[in-house]
Amino acid sequence: MKFCYANRRHALYPDSQPNWDVKAEDYTDKFLSKAQDIGMDGMEIGFQALEALGSEQKVKDFGKRLADHGVPAMAIRSGGSLTAAAGYKENRDRLHRMIDTAQTVGADIVNGALSAPTRYPGKPGSGSGWYKSQDSSRDAMIYDYERLGQELQEASDVAGDKGVTISVEVHQNSLVDNSWSAHLINDLVDRDNFGINPDLGNVYWTYDKPEETTDAHIKSVAPISVYWHCKNLFRVNHPENERSVFLRVPISDGEIDYRYAITAMSEAGYNGYMAIEGAVTGDQWLADGKSVEYAKSVLSDIDAGRG
Repeated sequence: MKFCYANRRHALYPDSQPNWDVKAEDYTDKFLSKAQDIGMDGMEIGFQALEALGSEQKVKDFGKRLADHGVPAMAIRSGGSLTAAAGYKENRDRLHRMIDTAQTVGADIVNGALSAPTRYPGKPGSGSGWYKSQDSSRDAMIYDYERLGQELQEASDVAGDKGVTISVEVHQNSLVDNSWSAHLINDLVDRDNFGINPDLGNVYWTYDKPEETTDAHIKSVAPISVYWHCKNLFRVNHPENERSVFLRVPISDGEIDYRYAITAMSEAGYNGYMAIEGAVTGDQWLADGKSVEYAKSVLSDIDAGRG
């Protein structure tokens, strides 16, 4: 496996940027060198940074600069619901633009979480850790998946001609939020360059009480995985409120067993990117470097027959 930096904090003194609005120029030489220093093989880049560049040549130049620093663009983050009416056209058009952009910047994965914006902020179902979840598989009808499958088939067909793979992220507040819905959409799309991102952190924090174990999820979904976001959490349940809150930690330290998960992915023949979906607060370099070091130690044990 190779390590892709899906950083969720973008700070290196004297700069500190809001992560969801990072621009290409914020990926300074110092930042990229530090990413390589902690063991990253490449970068996940948000669509915002790429679209702000404004021209194909600037995207190509940005991709070259990443590659020249030893951390090429591996994946593009581009999501949004393809079944909710509000925002549908914008999300669909962006997905197709990012397929073209992936080829230009040098990435071979376009990953998307298919969630719509929260309709009732602060209410049950609006985010993670509630007893219900907006737009969940629990409440979906088969025609929701059939329509989503058609959209993803079309995107995958276009992407296939460009050497790009489409990844759908298992994510709260979306149709694809557990193992059975991941298999359903994978079967409906049925394309060689399409698959699942089995983000175990999202499985764990969708509801106040997880509807499936992370061990069962990864064992089930590993064979259809094409990209992999990795983060870990501690869960603090408040049963009187039917709510849980979650504390993010390096992948070695939380309640998700990443030794089990990495072994399951390896046994399924996965040799793609392990994307470290990093720290959101504190010293990102310490926390995210620790995650890479741990993952490499587990892979070494597996290779040596000690997994």
